[in-house]
Amino acid sequence: MANLFLSVLMISIITATTFTTLSYGQQCLHHQKTSLLQLKNELKFDSSNSTKLVQWNRKNNDCCNWYGVGCDGAGHVTSLQLDHEAISGGIDDSSSLFRLEFLEKLNLAYNVFNRTQIPRGIQNLTYLTHLNLSNAGFTGQVPLQLSFLTRLVSLDISKFRRGIEPLKLERPNLETLLQNLSGLRELCLDGVDISSQKSEWGLIISSCLPNIRSLSLRYCSVSGPLHESLSKLQSLSILILDGNHLSSVVPNFFANFSSLTTLSLKNCSLEGSFPEMIFQKPTLQNLDLSQNMLLGGSIPPFTQNGSLRSMILSQTNFSGSIPSSISNLKSLSHIDLSSSRFTGPIPSTLGNLSELTYVRLWANFFTGSLPSTLFRGLSNLDSLELGCNSFTGYVPQSLFDLPSLRVIKLEDNKFIGQVEEFPNGINVSSHIVTLDMSMNLLEGHVPISLFQIQSLENLVLSHNSFSGTFQMKNVGSPNLEVLDLSYNNLSVDANVDPTWHGFPKLRELSLASCHLHAFPEFLKHSAMIKLDLSNNRIDGEIPRWIWGTELYIMNLSCNLLTDVQKPYHIPASLQLLDLHSNRFKGDLHLFISPIGDLTPSLKLLSLAKNSFSGSIPTSLCNAMQLGVVDLSLNELSGDIPPCLLENTRHIQVLNLGRNNISGRIPDNFPPQCGLHNLDLNNNAIQGKIPKSLESCMSLEIMNVGHNSIDDTFPCMLPPSLSVLVLRSNRFHGEVTCERRSTWPNLQIIDISSNNFNGSLESINFSSWTTMVLMSDARFTQRHSGTNFLWTSQFYYTAAVALTIKRVELELVKIWPDFIAVDLSCNDFHGDIPDAIGDLTSLYVLNISHNALGGSIPESFGHLSRLESLDLSRNQLTGHVPTELGGLTFLSVLNLSYNELVGEIPNGRQMHTFLADSFQGNAGLCGRPLERNCSDDRSQGEIEIENEIEWVYVFVALGYVVGLGIIVWLLLFCRSFRYKYFDKIDKVVQETFDARDRRRRRRRGTRIVRNQVVRRSH
Repeated sequence: MANLFLSVLMISIITATTFTTLSYGQQCLHHQKTSLLQLKNELKFDSSNSTKLVQWNRKNNDCCNWYGVGCDGAGHVTSLQLDHEAISGGIDDSSSLFRLEFLEKLNLAYNVFNRTQIPRGIQNLTYLTHLNLSNAGFTGQVPLQLSFLTRLVSLDISKFRRGIEPLKLERPNLETLLQNLSGLRELCLDGVDISSQKSEWGLIISSCLPNIRSLSLRYCSVSGPLHESLSKLQSLSILILDGNHLSSVVPNFFANFSSLTTLSLKNCSLEGSFPEMIFQKPTLQNLDLSQNMLLGGSIPPFTQNGSLRSMILSQTNFSGSIPSSISNLKSLSHIDLSSSRFTGPIPSTLGNLSELTYVRLWANFFTGSLPSTLFRGLSNLDSLELGCNSFTGYVPQSLFDLPSLRVIKLEDNKFIGQVEEFPNGINVSSHIVTLDMSMNLLEGHVPISLFQIQSLENLVLSHNSFSGTFQMKNVGSPNLEVLDLSYNNLSVDANVDPTWHGFPKLRELSLASCHLHAFPEFLKHSAMIKLDLSNNRIDGEIPRWIWGTELYIMNLSCNLLTDVQKPYHIPASLQLLDLHSNRFKGDLHLFISPIGDLTPSLKLLSLAKNSFSGSIPTSLCNAMQLGVVDLSLNELSGDIPPCLLENTRHIQVLNLGRNNISGRIPDNFPPQCGLHNLDLNNNAIQGKIPKSLESCMSLEIMNVGHNSIDDTFPCMLPPSLSVLVLRSNRFHGEVTCERRSTWPNLQIIDISSNNFNGSLESINFSSWTTMVLMSDARFTQRHSGTNFLWTSQFYYTAAVALTIKRVELELVKIWPDFIAVDLSCNDFHGDIPDAIGDLTSLYVLNISHNALGGSIPESFGHLSRLESLDLSRNQLTGHVPTELGGLTFLSVLNLSYNELVGEIPNGRQMHTFLADSFQGNAGLCGRPLERNCSDDRSQGEIEIENEIEWVYVFVALGYVVGLGIIVWLLLFCRSFRYKYFDKIDKVVQETFDARDRRRRRRRGTRIVRNQVVRRSH
């Protein structure tokens, strides 16, 4: 990143140098000196931060020698460089500045003209060629008077200071500003709002500034696509358009810019495939395409004359491998391909790039090992980040020999073996500051020689298989600030002499799952800001000395702690306190009162899985920044404090599940509710779901299962919902919501064991689009907020209990591909809708214990991901669809106690189920049932066949009787015989007459058609 805008920096240096033009032989004129001194008196500036203005005085007669002042040969002031002078005001339209009429270069950058408009008096400086007002604090509309400075060659009015209103180009707009500035060669409008020009900006610049060489429009709110008229800017050397919503493909004509050195299109919503020919431009030095997730492409081979120094393709859709010809880029110093889709090994030729200082390949799909020879030639390498890939093999020792390397990040790979000790301490003089080898397969002892690296500040070795006993007293590192040995097979012995000061600068310590039995005594002398001792066997009290004044993360979860040593003072800096899964007990009021009152910065509080009792203290509401509150699995009672729900403007996770809480859910959710996860399961809550919950438009998880809530289905829940659990309550009525009540993100719904009724046809299954269709790509890319809520360096994992495969299990993590529907144990009736068969992402479907009838839909054969299907205890009829035999993932099937008939379909999967999956269906036969379909037909089938046979008997009997009567009348009744045959003759005659009429009619029609045809000819 440091070299990305090298060309811009060089231009700025050249410009800055010209600002200090010196006079030759002639002192400044008296009136010029007077104007400068008047300007100094008018300006408001902080003299303690001034290096130029503070030294201007009358004693020095030649103002051309004053700092920041340059003159021409006649003694006229032509250059003022007053950047970084802490000027806060004093320039208006009548300022003495505008009496310096020969001024050519003016630099007021990086001052603090807070909420001050650019003065219109600037139009008096008609000789200006270079004007730099960047980050000076000017706001509001850019004045029309800037367009009168027709000699301008360089204009920079960029702004990137937060909290200050941006400059705007509306009236005048961009076109009005530039129409008279055709001489501009450098234009920087970074942060200036020119959104009024929409996508026309390209056409305006190409027509007004045909000879522009450097153009920077970062974060200017312009839109795309990139206009083809930009191809006319053949002098363009630097083009920076970062942070604009271009939504465009990258045009090929960029490769035709013969002088292009810098192309930066970061975060521009680009799409399509990036033209490879741009990579191969011999003049290109800096390329940044980062943060364009839809922009694809690959890195092409490079020719011998490549000039690239910086290549940043992070957070894109680029793929493929790194070509071995990358070694032709002899000047390459910075390469960042992180968070993309690159594959393959690192080419060995990368080691030939002696100018490399920064390599970041984090979060890709790289594979292969790292040969010890790969890095030997990279003597200038400062940072190497290879984390979150699939590299294998051993960690090369040669890495630790590189003289300039400061950062090594190899986390989350598949490195194996031992990390060897350094021979004879040769690496003590290493410059390594950060070493992260966490989440690999490393084993053996932790190398003691790592702690001999004098410069080491951050050492992270967690989530490996390091073993043995780690003796803290045998190591020491004078500059170590971060140490993480968590989740290995280590036993850390932290018993040290009280005078031991092995880590005098230690600020963050993580020893989770390190077989600790007590708090390390050396922490008494450390000013910790982060402490993680979770998953150990520490018992007794939390010592009062552990609460350092700067502590902001404390994780002591999963220990055997019982109390806190009193008196104790929780620091105001604390942001995260996790004490879940310990043995705390007693009244929660006594524990929480100091937390709510004294920790205004607290963002996460987890006291779950303890034995706290009493009601929820209202003092908790005083912690106004709380984002996560987890008090689940305790023995709390009483009502939910209304103020706690009022605080859901900030609280994103509220978990009070598995307590003894009673009463109603207060109707106090605020209009600006920011709640993501509401878990009140397994309590004694009554009443209804509050209407104000509809204000929580970010709600993703709602679990109120196992309570006594008496209400209808909560149709007002927001469309953001992903998980809904209402099971085991007293909900009733039909599940009928308006069409606007849709939940496209719904992945788990459990409304079982209630009193819902009506037809399933009333449920709008098609609106559950996450269940309807989710491709494999979406499974890997979808990030569900139900899984994690990041808070500082920790995360909160949502959990939910479901009945899966006939067993109630708790999902400790809700994976985005887990899709479940449980409508069981209600009073639904009618047929099963075919629409359920469209929920093709389903993993679990349970609609058992209802009063459903009809047949099993054949559309269930589309549920290709289904693993558990329970339709038992209904009134289903007909055959078992043969399509179920094609569900290859189906591992649990329960069709018992229905009225199904016929043969159980064949299929490899169907033969894996036991007979109890089909029991209670008198008409079923075939494997796995003992009843054979050919030899032992079921009673149901026999009854059906008997019914069919009796029908045939009655029909035949009626036919015989009727025919016998007619024959008897014809033989023995003359009058009937005459009338009968007379009637038959008439019917036959009418039949023939009708046939003759139809023939004549058709013949006439053909005649008419033929006549028409002839006439047309």
